[in-house]
Amino acid sequence: MTHAPVLPDGWTLVALDSVGSTNDEAARLADGGAAEGTVVWAREQVGGRGRRGRSWASPVGNLYSSTILRPECAAPRAAELGFVAALAVGDLVPAGRAVRLKWPNDVLVDGGKVAGILLESAIGQDGRVEHVVAGIGVNVTFAPQLPEMRYPGAKLGGTVEVALEGLTRALATRLAEWRRDGFEVIREAWLAKAGPLGADVDVRLGEELVRGRFAGLDREGALLLETPTGPRKIVSGELLGRAA
Repeated sequence: MTHAPVLPDGWTLVALDSVGSTNDEAARLADGGAAEGTVVWAREQVGGRGRRGRSWASPVGNLYSSTILRPECAAPRAAELGFVAALAVGDLVPAGRAVRLKWPNDVLVDGGKVAGILLESAIGQDGRVEHVVAGIGVNVTFAPQLPEMRYPGAKLGGTVEVALEGLTRALATRLAEWRRDGFEVIREAWLAKAGPLGADVDVRLGEELVRGRFAGLDREGALLLETPTGPRKIVSGELLGRAA
């Protein structure tokens, strides 16, 4: 591709050669009043990070972007946008390749992790969301293989520019769907691409390891497990098992 990436109507691209973190830059712009659909894209990040403070390897060749969202919702609903983002990444994957979504926001392609998603929210004094920065990194030309990764890496292939165009289109479509139809439609679409019900799952909650069987998601996106001691709802944790 020789032209600049084309984003959905009304969206704005902030293109950088290098940045510490696209999420940090997008948050700075959001605090300054930047509109929803402002996308910070960098060829590389020198201070990229993932969930739970992990570093995120970000050399030139893969897609690193952060999108400003202004969902105008109560704070608890901001987490729903993680499922919106995961579905958008899944929509980006070419037909014929196996996509599996794993709670809360892993995207696997042909059994390997293809993307990292990090949502960071700003909450106002009234308890409503001022903005959400949706940081999405996608393996395009290479797949990092790190000892701490729970899954092998996978890559999409193609170019970063094409991946950015496809991701922003998918994100705009899924975001409109969430606004129009609510989380239930997003939840059902996510479950259709998740691990099978009844599959074994291990979830780490701090020092506690919870073992059970995947029983779906509740209406707010919490992970539902059937454990030896009865049903359990997991709001925040790290999935270690093979499913969901």
